[in-house]
Amino acid sequence: MKLELITLLGQKINEDVYEVILPTATGEISVFPGHEPLVTLAVPGVIAVRRNARDSNDDMDYFATDGGIIEISQQRVRVLVDEAAAGEDIIEAESKAALERALKMRDEAKDQVSLEQAHQLVDRHAVRLKVAELKRRRYKG
Repeated sequence: MKLELITLLGQKINEDVYEVILPTATGEISVFPGHEPLVTLAVPGVIAVRRNARDSNDDMDYFATDGGIIEISQQRVRVLVDEAAAGEDIIEAESKAALERALKMRDEAKDQVSLEQAHQLVDRHAVRLKVAELKRRRYKG
């Protein structure tokens, strides 16, 4: 099936893949060729891509996303998000520092708007850190 991962900066992926694991509001879903049509929301989380059926979990590619829209047909998965950072693009130390700053912002929020903004940053940086850790584990093996 064709995977199209599209961000505000343009197309990140446009290729044939075997499986895509997507974060949705109701939990993670795995999509394989021939999946039933579906349109749903993507939530902040990890998008995992298995290019070939024989690829192990260590061979998967991971992307941190902040949410968006997912459109699935039997032949295609189209994911429209603001941002999708590949594991190779994330520096783990920077993600840890950014998460710590976001947690401090959350703890010091004085109003609901500031608290919501801090929660969004915590989610964003926690997901980026998770993808960085998945990348590190992949390259240790």
